[in-house]
Amino acid sequence: MQSLMQLLKRKPETHKGSYGQVLVVGGSPGLTGAVCLCAQAALRIGAGLVKVAVAESLHSIFEIKLTEEMSIPLADKKGHLSAKAFKTIERSLDKVSVLVLGPGAGLHPATQKLVIKIIKKVDKPLVIDADGLNILSLSLKVLKKNNNQNIVLTPHLGEFSRLVKKKIRQIKENRKELAKNFALRYNLNLALKGHRTLVTNGKMVFENDTGNPAMATAGTGDVLSGMIAGLIAQGINSYEATKLGVHLHGLAGDLAAQEKTQSCVVASDLINYLPQAIKKLPV
Repeated sequence: MQSLMQLLKRKPETHKGSYGQVLVVGGSPGLTGAVCLCAQAALRIGAGLVKVAVAESLHSIFEIKLTEEMSIPLADKKGHLSAKAFKTIERSLDKVSVLVLGPGAGLHPATQKLVIKIIKKVDKPLVIDADGLNILSLSLKVLKKNNNQNIVLTPHLGEFSRLVKKKIRQIKENRKELAKNFALRYNLNLALKGHRTLVTNGKMVFENDTGNPAMATAGTGDVLSGMIAGLIAQGINSYEATKLGVHLHGLAGDLAAQEKTQSCVVASDLINYLPQAIKKLPV
């Protein structure tokens, strides 16, 4: 209840530091929009400060595309994040509440090394999405070596198929058990996206009832990862933040589809309809 009230009304004597800081790590040539959608969603849902850590050679693009969000240039190889960027990220972690890892990151070998190193070394809450998941599927053992209990994965069926090494048909036939077992085995929180998205921490399972086919459009997953990170930044625990983020994400999609029709919704509409969705939360 307290977390819901915080989204609706803040205490008078607060500042941006009271609502946490999100760091989004990602982006690559041709995939800059993913980072921007993620960062904007985190800020819109209430994070006090959002930074994007992006390839130095693409930095000027983000400086133009983003206004309220800040940016950190990272070492790269022709626009792809390099493992050498880890030192810069590490120096930025003191005030960071949560990291989003993967939107638009690409699968360059140098980027893969960086992503795995972040998962190994960083003990802050992590929201891993998109190419972060694809990289993780190539080296799942890194999760066994990590004691971080505040990891959130947000795969769609294709990404989850790569993580569990099973066909999508098999997953659809046994969604709840596979999702729950995976979350329990690796001690993390999982949002298995799709019709009636599942959220589980390996013990409890929440089945979402918001959302519609209008959300089957590029970038909506980036919006969700940003929303979840923004909620975690504000002090909501990772499992509850994932549940609430999934619910609000779908509700914003429902509100957008009501006005724009299911064919005309784009990912940024979910960010724009988020305030209306939050107003509908029961308190």
